[in-house]
Amino acid sequence: MGKMSDYTTVYFTGIDRGFNVPSTLAEFSVFGLDISIKFYGVIIAFGFLLAALFGGRMAYKWRISLDKMLDVLIYGTIAGIIGARLYYVIFQWSYYKEHLSQIFAIWNGGLAIYGGIIGGLLAALIVCKVRKINILNLLDMGGISLLIGQGIGRWGNYMNQEAYGTNTDAPWGMWSKKIAADIIENRAELAARGIYMDPTKPVHPTFLYEFLWCMLGFLILFVIYKKFRKFSGQLFLGYGAWYGFGRMIIEGFRTDSLYISGTNIRVSQLLSAVLATACLVLFIYFTVKYTKHPKPIEGVDYFPPDAVLTRKERKQQEAASAAKAAAETEQTSSDTAASVAVEDAPQENEQENTKENTEEI
Repeated sequence: MGKMSDYTTVYFTGIDRGFNVPSTLAEFSVFGLDISIKFYGVIIAFGFLLAALFGGRMAYKWRISLDKMLDVLIYGTIAGIIGARLYYVIFQWSYYKEHLSQIFAIWNGGLAIYGGIIGGLLAALIVCKVRKINILNLLDMGGISLLIGQGIGRWGNYMNQEAYGTNTDAPWGMWSKKIAADIIENRAELAARGIYMDPTKPVHPTFLYEFLWCMLGFLILFVIYKKFRKFSGQLFLGYGAWYGFGRMIIEGFRTDSLYISGTNIRVSQLLSAVLATACLVLFIYFTVKYTKHPKPIEGVDYFPPDAVLTRKERKQQEAASAAKAAAETEQTSSDTAASVAVEDAPQENEQENTKENTEEI
């Protein structure tokens, strides 16, 4: 197996030393086929795994069948990847129509989070309908878990040295030869958008901004989940409001935004503004409503007929079954003893009668 390769040295304004960052984890051949494992994909997968584990834990506490959740996870993942890539390709069609072979090269980046969310949601809605899962509870699990996956996934952008922002003099500004080369290569296109970049100066590490924003949002939603959840769907609305607002701001710093054709309107910035506004209004409305007039929440106050038992409930059920079986065994023994006693009684009476008859004779 080959060693980590394709290094670039990354510098931060407030730190004296540089950091060697490889974009490739390993390269090797299998049966003559060259295989390259990119850090981008590994980090995305790791973030997805942590998100799935956390969501699975919530599903267990809300007694949602593991089989049902597995269906959601499988179909949602496939649809999410397709949606993320399709979204990106559509808004970069001027490039991909000339490079059709690159459409499937997702290991080089180019997965749009909003496309992934749309694709995953569509698949989840269908699975929930077929498998009879509470869609609002599923959205709550997805919302808080997505912040984990999205936050960690941004480190994949760091390893690729992509998704960076405009020039900055901030002490956390980031610079590398790969960023400088990318700025030089795209300088004309950026200038046409009104973005003027100096390749010798540091840029905003927007990957870091989004990572920190997502982790803070996760902590806030986790507290709401534990202490203040009033209705199913509340966590998802909180996710939409929090992530949408943060992405709307951070997107304004980025230099690789997707634009609505023929305009300087950034697609993700517009979607983020709409998402944040709509979710915030609904979050406030329903939170006030259900604070004044509380209603039972499925998975907390009541459970569907096919709800999965918790470990404690299973033990209690097993103990009750064992006690019932013991009682039935004891009852059977008592009945058997009584039956034997009844059968023996006529024989004793017959023996006594025979003895009396003998004595009379």
